[in-house]
Amino acid sequence: MTEPGRTREILAANLERIRRCIESAASKAGRDPAGVALVAVTKTQPASVAGVLVGLGVADLGENRVQEAEKKAAEVGSGAVWHMIGRLQTNKVRKALRVFSTIHSVDSARLAGIISREAASECPGRGIPVYLEVNVSGEASKSGFRPSDVTGAVEALRGFPNLDLMGLMTMAPYSADPGACRPYFAGLRQIRDRIAPSWPGGRDPGLSMGMSGDFMAAVEEGATVVRIGSALFEGISRDEHDGQA
Repeated sequence: MTEPGRTREILAANLERIRRCIESAASKAGRDPAGVALVAVTKTQPASVAGVLVGLGVADLGENRVQEAEKKAAEVGSGAVWHMIGRLQTNKVRKALRVFSTIHSVDSARLAGIISREAASECPGRGIPVYLEVNVSGEASKSGFRPSDVTGAVEALRGFPNLDLMGLMTMAPYSADPGACRPYFAGLRQIRDRIAPSWPGGRDPGLSMGMSGDFMAAVEEGATVVRIGSALFEGISRDEHDGQA
């Protein structure tokens, strides 16, 4: 079993490498790397490892299942800010609002309406930060708004009182070639640029895009949030930490 100190050492090294990659990609695009936030996707890791990340200064943690996030949040305690990055079922919205600070996967106006309604009682006085998921690739296996429907969706969601529209999210098709993902990230950026002048609240909408295999291309194309899991945990075995979770 890996010692806790060794786990921290591995995570710190991986984190430093990822941050350098983000800086390099941002510099290549003429961007300030401070404008790119890292969400550490802990869905494959126990709470003990998530806690180490928080200790290393990585407060933003991503999960794709409400039940798993509930358990980890209770174990990790204060200091973590939880992000829902997976598909959210409408019957789990109330529980999700008790755990997650931000929801990256609002894929329909119906889901947005339910989140707004439940937030009125679960989180009174607080707008829930959400990203609209856009199916840029058009894959049947992915959910999300069609690119042609995004403008109308933003207009519709503008009327929901308990949502704070942060921006757009997408997932590129899996490819062993990170460059193959670039057109999908560029496509989301182009949609963002087109609708930015009318974005609610007068803010610049963010772009939640890029994962372990393609985050550098995503940053070069304008990502403001990258969601990274496996690249952070290279060298750490899940089995080695089950007893510490």
